[in-house]
Amino acid sequence: SSEPNTLSGKKKEAAGMRLARAAPLLVRTAATAATADLAAALKAGDALRSRPRRFTEDDVAAYAGVSGDRNPVHLDDAFARGAGGFQSGRVVHGMLVASLFPALIASHFPGAVYASQSLKFSAPVYVGDEVVAQVQALQINAAGARHIVKFATKCFTDDDQTLAIDGEAMAFLPTLQLSTEVME
Repeated sequence: SSEPNTLSGKKKEAAGMRLARAAPLLVRTAATAATADLAAALKAGDALRSRPRRFTEDDVAAYAGVSGDRNPVHLDDAFARGAGGFQSGRVVHGMLVASLFPALIASHFPGAVYASQSLKFSAPVYVGDEVVAQVQALQINAAGARHIVKFATKCFTDDDQTLAIDGEAMAFLPTLQLSTEVME
């Protein structure tokens, strides 16, 4: 099977405290799990998952202020439920949720340059929902001293039951080695 599998606790411990202390997890496919070594370089099929994140009313208000996107489906619960048709109330800005992808990549590969992103918003993320982001390396190409990596990008809500965002991203990485100093 090519489904991602989280590495065992012993392999996480063998990689040092970096992943034990940092919630984002390296996930290996069955094809790469046999040679799984958390200190090894990123391989096609590997995935990184973020720690769960809840977007608050303050997060949404701050994003609306910075972006200028003051659509009432994000800021007014009654409007979101009524005219917006969102039964659970206010919706987090999709681009705010999608910001988890470059943050996840840069936290493991400091100096990464996020070059492109395609997104499909499949389900709403409501204020207070728990969200987990995942990026999976699909293709890796050398480009001089850097690496061009194409990632599948996904955000899930409801304990991985609902796909909220699906897409692809391209990033230039200065190295394929996971950083031992994961940025928070």
